[in-house]
Amino acid sequence: MKWNRGWVRFPARTWALSAPAVITVLLGLVMVPVLGRAQQAAPKTTRPATARRGMFRPLYPLLPIGSPAPDFNLPGVDGKMHTLAEYSKAKILAIVFECDHCPESQLYEGRIRAIAHDYRSQGLQLIAINPNNPNSIELNELGYTDVTDSLADMKIRAAYRHFTWPFLYDGATQTVAMKFGVVATPEIFIFDQSRHLRYEGRIDDNEQPKLVKSHDAVNALNAILAGTPVPVTRTRAFGCSTKWLSKSNNVKAEMQKIEEEPVNLNPATPAVLKALRANNTGKIMVVDFWSTKCQECLAGFHDLETTFRMYRLRQYDYTTVNTDTPANQAAVLKFLHSQYASSPNLQFASDNAQSLQAAFGAKWKLNQPFLMVIAPGGAIIYQKTGRLDTVTMRRAVLARMPDGRQYIGQLAYWQSKPGA
Repeated sequence: MKWNRGWVRFPARTWALSAPAVITVLLGLVMVPVLGRAQQAAPKTTRPATARRGMFRPLYPLLPIGSPAPDFNLPGVDGKMHTLAEYSKAKILAIVFECDHCPESQLYEGRIRAIAHDYRSQGLQLIAINPNNPNSIELNELGYTDVTDSLADMKIRAAYRHFTWPFLYDGATQTVAMKFGVVATPEIFIFDQSRHLRYEGRIDDNEQPKLVKSHDAVNALNAILAGTPVPVTRTRAFGCSTKWLSKSNNVKAEMQKIEEEPVNLNPATPAVLKALRANNTGKIMVVDFWSTKCQECLAGFHDLETTFRMYRLRQYDYTTVNTDTPANQAAVLKFLHSQYASSPNLQFASDNAQSLQAAFGAKWKLNQPFLMVIAPGGAIIYQKTGRLDTVTMRRAVLARMPDGRQYIGQLAYWQSKPGA
């Protein structure tokens, strides 16, 4: 089992087990409850690829089937506090733990929306709770999102994607997530009218809708409505691991490494700028023109460096171009070091700013911020003069970022009409 940006993953290849490993596996087979799940895994050969990301060993005990719904009093994106009693009239209560940053949560957003809508007339109340503390999420875990998991950013995402269900925040204390024993986002808990837990786990068995074979959450809802036993009461949730407060040390360690990365500054000649504009890197390129004499430039610099650290493990590049004269190199370097700007950094190679702008193929006032997002081959994805709109810029990038081998459907998600 190996960790990859906050996910628990199993290698696709067949394992070569040592003798101690074999003993460990055999012990695991006879001590299934130690895994924190009541249900044993299906044979590996029959499990869909997505299911291999099942979360085992919860940090907190998983809420047993049959347990009463834990009480809560949490803030929502609507600015109000919400409690369990508020939803007492609902025939069925579904609590799904989801978040902003997790690609799995995003890929399941449409299915969460469909459940909330399709079963509302039959008495279902669906509530979403974000269990994550944003200070426990490393920047390299934010490569698929426009915002973080803070309450303020939850409001941005909910408004942008037109959430029609309550979206509550538990990240400050995580007391509710602890009561449930949440291991992943998304993870759904379904309670009957007496508010006893009838189903917990995944929503279905594959992040790609066309490959789904088992609609576990819907099956549970149908059984409860029919007054029959839920066919499978517990499945392994898969997705992004819960970002507990205890993980904040990982964030500090990541930042320490970032601060140790070298900061360089190279001359931006006409040939360099022309090549930058052509963007033959095969990646999405963000070019930020800035000056030490431009306060708006300096104000937006941190967000652009943060975005670079979020996306740099994907098909993404970022270059800063300082428009000060070469005589101001010392001040430029001082600022770059203060920002730990380990991205590629350029500075105008001469005092002839007009010819350098012409080489790049754009013209703007040098005392203003100017940013361009360029697709591979040179097409302009996004362009902005003036104060940076970080979230809009990130969405423009994500809407052109190709799917890799993981999280098939991300590109479609960011290109889709919000609320669809």
